[in-house]
Amino acid sequence: MPRTVDRRSLLLALGAAAVLAGCGAPPEPAGETPAPSPTPEPAPTATPAPTLPPVPGPRPGPNQVISHGPAPSGPADRRIALTVDDGTAPDVVAGYVAFAERSGVHLTFSPNGSYNRAWAPHAPVLRPLVAAGQVQIINHTFTHRDLRKIGDKDRRDELERNDEWVVRTFGATTRPYYRPPFGFHTPEIDGLAGELGYTRTVLWDGSFSDSQTITPEFLMEQARKYLQPGVINLGHANHPTILGLFDQLTDLIRERTLTPVTLDEMFGTSRATG
Repeated sequence: MPRTVDRRSLLLALGAAAVLAGCGAPPEPAGETPAPSPTPEPAPTATPAPTLPPVPGPRPGPNQVISHGPAPSGPADRRIALTVDDGTAPDVVAGYVAFAERSGVHLTFSPNGSYNRAWAPHAPVLRPLVAAGQVQIINHTFTHRDLRKIGDKDRRDELERNDEWVVRTFGATTRPYYRPPFGFHTPEIDGLAGELGYTRTVLWDGSFSDSQTITPEFLMEQARKYLQPGVINLGHANHPTILGLFDQLTDLIRERTLTPVTLDEMFGTSRATG
């Protein structure tokens, strides 16, 4: 005998089915299409970091002593070479490196490898600046000995050992520039340097006079006297006086519309050729 379906139960079942059907997503309104997903922005292309050229071999030749930049090419040529020797004080080396990094000022460093503990920690910062041409490193001998008081073998060792240290630490040769310690040199010493590829003996015609401890006032007096177009200026990374004066020196350079350059930039030489 067929089972009788209770009318009330049937109505409840139909109502539940309708509720479940209503839980689905509502149909799209007629005439409308879904908004397209936004296209992601392409990732910016990173500018490749400058790379250091292969280290060239020595290019022996006659030596030339230089203490001033070449004749200006015109009134707008207001180049000046700021050079920094030694590195006996790690905090002063760190200050100069930080100054170069934040200001973009072009500098030429003349360090001694015997002060490796002060210089080596800054190789990760200095290598890219050297590769970009903002910083140059020249030879100042390994131990800062008076070259007049030692023989040719030791002179050769002082120059070659320091260049090997610079190449190992900063990735570029110091040739063709060397600065004799204390500025003491002879034609015989310069001739030997030329045989090793150091065809430029670099002296100076301006100085902060800071090889010894001086006052900030005296250093700025020297700066106002010597920071002029064409000057090769000498400073030292040995005493802390300079650390509080970088902003004042930058202001002076701007006021005089000077363009700090490396020795390579001043004389048209290159690390790629030595």
